[in-house]
Formats: sequence, structure tokens, C-alpha cells
Amino acid sequence: MDNTSTTWTTRALDRIEVVGNKLPDPAIIFLICLAIVWIASAIFSQVSFDAIDPRTGEAIVVNNLLTGDSLASFLSRMVPIFTGFAPLGVVLVAMLGVGVAEHSGFISAGLKRMLDSTPNSLLTPMVVMVAIVSHTATDAGYVLVIPLAGVIFYAMGRHPLAGIAAAFAGVSGGFCANFIPSAIDPLLQSFTQTAAQIIDPAIQVNPLNNWFFNSASSVLIIGIAWYLTDKVIEPRLKDVEVDGDPNDIPKFAELTAVQSRALRWASLTMLAGVIMLIAILVPESSPLRDASGKLTSFKAPIMQSIVPLIFLLFLLPGVVYGYLSGTYQTTKDMINSMTKAMNGMSYYIVMAFFCALFIDAFGKSNLGALMAIEGAEVLKALSLPTMVTVIGIVFLTGFVNLFVGSSSAKWALLGPIFVPMLMQLDISPDLTQIAYRIGDSSTNIITPLMPYFPLVVVYCQRYVKSTGIGTVLSLMLPFSISILILWSIFLLIYWGLGIPLGIQSSYLYTPAG
Repeated sequence: MDNTSTTWTTRALDRIEVVGNKLPDPAIIFLICLAIVWIASAIFSQVSFDAIDPRTGEAIVVNNLLTGDSLASFLSRMVPIFTGFAPLGVVLVAMLGVGVAEHSGFISAGLKRMLDSTPNSLLTPMVVMVAIVSHTATDAGYVLVIPLAGVIFYAMGRHPLAGIAAAFAGVSGGFCANFIPSAIDPLLQSFTQTAAQIIDPAIQVNPLNNWFFNSASSVLIIGIAWYLTDKVIEPRLKDVEVDGDPNDIPKFAELTAVQSRALRWASLTMLAGVIMLIAILVPESSPLRDASGKLTSFKAPIMQSIVPLIFLLFLLPGVVYGYLSGTYQTTKDMINSMTKAMNGMSYYIVMAFFCALFIDAFGKSNLGALMAIEGAEVLKALSLPTMVTVIGIVFLTGFVNLFVGSSSAKWALLGPIFVPMLMQLDISPDLTQIAYRIGDSSTNIITPLMPYFPLVVVYCQRYVKSTGIGTVLSLMLPFSISILILWSIFLLIYWGLGIPLGIQSSYLYTPAG
């Protein structure tokens, strides 16, 4: 593969990398945004606006956050603002359980078994499917599925870079898609709900508001990645020699008898947990139903327990696997797994602190509502079809994603603008969120600013020493473009058919009353 030739695409992406590297850390971006909100609130509080606040029916007023009283209130509420930041608890609780499943080896063994039992003809779709399912374990796909896919492709006589590309497409390019709800669902939902409440304080957004669409999208992503890997990427790699050090090329290790037994019992434990949950949900008098007997209402305990259930459904089989496989010897080992998981979340906690302060200030200032109302007026004046507006959000998000990689950090910035603005155009928060998620996923695989992108380059270099950023970009660009365009079209078709996006979701926003 000629890494010296530079196409216009790689030149553009190189420029994006240079510009992106000059951006501050996301935590600092939130701090800067907080300062901007303070200053803007002081300036615009002196301006009278004609825009009507739908929450009050009166002209909107921007609140000055730089007054003595406002600053005193900010200081006194700083700790509650942080501890009350909804996404923080969501992520940390889920990761405690997932951390046990991951560090005990349960997730690793399960993924190995799924891939190992797949015939060569179905290897690509299985790799992509496992990559998609790995979203449930947050970063497990990057550190496990992607390198493992290269190992399996190489072991089965196929080009390892094709396997890595297919897995990368599933893990990162199809990040929104998943058959199984994961921690990212309630995480993004919490941002969406907070943003929607700028316009409608009483609105509630279900954590599984995009689940049906995400599940259907999984089939689409598998199909796209399967075709491109087998028909485009691998044929292009036929003349690329695997020249990596044989001693450095990872070997595919079969599960031992002990690990297989542990996996079997751990899987049965997870299955038993699911069956038990279903058995509890079935009776009309189930304590997990709401007062009227409904399961999917916002007041139903089951809907408020999704994150704890993720915690338990990964914790229990993780513990079983850990003890039966020998990974765990004492309860301290289990706690160490949780500690490692929390160590990995330390940066997120720092980012969440500044993010919480920014979001609180943004809401208190009324700047978000002002931008939403005025932005909606501009969009209305353009008279663009609703579908064009939604697809515009997809492509705009995809562009921003080239510079800001974190899905949650980006939605924390864009959500308070997009969600209220589109609500003013009668577009529901559920639809706005899925448009964001499509754009956020599609360009992950072509931005060197994505934290795991350099790791993928390293994985490839194990097999082809000359691999560089341009090599990976050239491999992943067909996936990115195809996913972005075809997924957008799929959304329009799905929307046109009127299929629900998820539980308690809608396409249109109807103000209460």
C-alpha cells in the first residue's frame, strides 16, 4: 500500500487533524463555554427580545449570571450541581457491573466463543455483529474485538487488516446501532431530557427511546460492513504483504476447559437473571409496574431501574466466571475489578464536573431557550422540509465529530441547542437524538482525533509495518461515507413507514396542554 501518495481526502483529513489538535481538552472547552455563557448572559440581559417563551407565554428574558446574587448562588450550589448531574451516576453505576464482567474475563471469553464458532463464509458479518454487541461493554470492542478480529482473519487465511477494518466499522462506525440496550442509551437520554426541559420542564424522555431503531440499524450496519469488507476492502488488500514480525503477531488462543466451563455457568447465570426478571414483570401486580399496571410508563419502577439492571446482569455472571475460571480468588479481586473500572472513568468524572456547571449555567441564563426560539424562527423562515432539517442535523453532527470525539461531551454541547430548537419546529427530542447518534457514529472511523484511532493503527502495524494514519483512513473512508449516506436514507424510510423509534418515542413534539 502506497502511503506516500496523498489524495485530496487524506489532505483534508490531515488538515482536520492539525486543526483538531489545537483544540483544548473537552473539560477545558466546557470551562471556556461556561465563561462565554456568563459573559453573554451579562450582555444579552440588557437586550429586550420579542421572542415569546413557550414556557411562560411572555417575552423571553436572559438572566445575568454575573450579578452578585447569581455568583453567590453559583458557589453555594456548585457541589449539588455536580452530584446531581444525571449522566454521572448513570455511567458510574453501569460501569461497576460491566467492569466486573470485563476484568473477570467473562466478556472476553464470550466474544471469543462467538467468533471462534463461526464458519469462514460468515466470518465478516459475525465479526461486525460482535463488534456492535460489544457496545454494551463500552470500550471492550476497541481493546478486544478489533485486535481479535485481525487474529481470526489471519488464522483463517484472510487478510488481517480487512478483519480489523470490519471490526472497527462495527465498533465505532456503527456505534449507535445495537440489539441490546447499553449504558450509552440512558447517558444520552439524560442529556436529551435536560435539553428538552429548557422548553418543556415537564417533558420526560425514555432511556430506550431509540431502541427499536438502533436494533433495526444493526442489521443495516452488518450488511454495509459485510459487503464493503468482502467486495471492496479485502480485494484492495490482496497485494498488501503481511510483513509483521511473526513473534509479534498475536495468536488466537482457544478457551481452556476451565474457561469454557466458567463461561457456560456464567452465561446460564445471565440467562437465569433475564428469565427471573421476565417472571417478575409478567404478573399484573408486579412491583416493577406502575400503579396502573403498565410496564413502559415513566413512573414504572422497571423504567427507572434500567441502569441498575445493567449493573446486575453483568455483575452476577462476571462474578461466577471470575471464581470458576480462577480469575478471582477472593472478594477483593472482584472489588479490584470495580476499582479498575472506576480508574478508567476518572477522566470522565473530571469532564462531567465542568460539563455539569456549563449545562446548569446555560439553562439558568435562558440563552439556550433564546437560541432555540430564534433558531427555530430562522428554520421556519427557510421553509425547509422537516426531513431535510433532520438530515441536516445528521451531517452537521458528523462534521463536528471530526473535531470533538466524545459522544457524551459533544451531545452535552449540542443537545441544549438542537433539541429545544427542533422542538420549536414540532420535531420530537427522540428524533433529534437519533439524528445526532447517526451523525456521531458515522465519522468516528475517519477522525484521527478519536482516542482509539491511534490504537487501531498500532493493531494494523502488527501485520503490515508500513501502516500509518493514511492507511487506516483509506480503509475506513468507504465505510464512513456509505454508513453516513445509507443510514440517513434508512432513517427517512423508517420514519416514512411510521415505525416507532423506541419505547414511548415519537417523531413529532406536541406541547402539553
